[in-house]
Amino acid sequence: MGSLASAGAVLGPRARASANDTVRVACVGVHAQGREHIRRYSAMQNVEIAAICDVDESVLNARVSELEKAGKKRPAAFTDFRKLLEDKSIDAVSIATPNHHHTLQTIWACQAGKDVYVEKPCSHDMFEAKQIVAAAQKYNRLVQHGTNSRSSIVREAIQHMRDGLIGEVFMARGLCYKWRDTIGRKPVEPVPAGVHYDLWLGPAPEHPFTQNRFHYNWHWFWDYGNGDLGNQGIHQVDVSRWGLGVKYPTKVSAIGGHFMFDDDQETPNTLAATFEFEDNGKKKVMTFEVRHRISNHEAGIDEGIKSSNTVGAIFYGSNGYLSVWDEDHGRYQSFLGREQQPGPSGSDIGNNWANFIAALRTRKHEDLNAPIEEGAISTTLVHLANISYRVGRMVRFDAASYSIPGDAAANKMFRREYRKPFVVPEKV
Repeated sequence: MGSLASAGAVLGPRARASANDTVRVACVGVHAQGREHIRRYSAMQNVEIAAICDVDESVLNARVSELEKAGKKRPAAFTDFRKLLEDKSIDAVSIATPNHHHTLQTIWACQAGKDVYVEKPCSHDMFEAKQIVAAAQKYNRLVQHGTNSRSSIVREAIQHMRDGLIGEVFMARGLCYKWRDTIGRKPVEPVPAGVHYDLWLGPAPEHPFTQNRFHYNWHWFWDYGNGDLGNQGIHQVDVSRWGLGVKYPTKVSAIGGHFMFDDDQETPNTLAATFEFEDNGKKKVMTFEVRHRISNHEAGIDEGIKSSNTVGAIFYGSNGYLSVWDEDHGRYQSFLGREQQPGPSGSDIGNNWANFIAALRTRKHEDLNAPIEEGAISTTLVHLANISYRVGRMVRFDAASYSIPGDAAANKMFRREYRKPFVVPEKV
């Protein structure tokens, strides 16, 4: 069950004679972000939501009902993702399940001949970041990463920096300051009726059911999530790395903790990480901060919005700085010279899902704005920072060997133990 039939490798996309041919999409994991997937695809011409899959039957039935009430064709309903993949008429799957499912479900979909839109972060650990790219390439699938800024006005901001707007860019700061309250403590209880808990656990270790380890709060447990760095923060990590024009870091150091609250959360709610890069003989640096509760605003980010959040990225160059807002994944503004004169700015959220569908029609990998290859690199930054935090020291990453040389404890965290049969294979 660690992989699907290899026959899927020979399946090509269903023939579409023109842009008017219908693309049939299955939405998988539809409690929270998956609901946004449904909304986006439902608004597109010649795109049909052919199936919905969720391990919670109450959520599954609600989404099916919502589509019907909206006048859409009733989609097929599944609780087991593997059963959905048997439908050869489905062109693509759009995955918004918890992080610990992302890589395995994407690999299965690629093996079944489906293209994939997979939510961020695309992997739960370092090993999976390699495997998800290997599967997309082996089975010649189009795989889009859910880092929505890649399809927004941020593209224009990045091009301005490439053209020298703020001079030589040497540093980026990613900010993830969001109001996060305590999750409290929840007791072990029977699995709710209609919840297929074995399927929800998937690759994760057995653990008795609690409400805190289920809908949304799973983000704050290492078995399923990657903390807010891998939840909200991956968007800003991706933008920061993209703007700097770098790939893998050479050094990563992270320190933080879980402050204020006495609750079930395992991941830090406050984290400060620093990444050092070598870029054509020059060093570049990226810092990233996660902070819960109240925050001030910086570089204009989220100013004018009634919120204590400050979520975005700031780039520093020899001739100014440029900030990118996360608000709806699409704003930027620039400040030039010593006087910090206002420079170019823009606002447009774009549509990462529409870009994915457009690329399915052309069958050109280069038409993807957020290809999995880029998403996987950004995701490794999340994992390396979390590893540094968990081992309590700076780590030196060697991209050539894809390892942290001389640090057995850190390297052990590159790959988790899988609960059979939900195993990410060594060879995809």
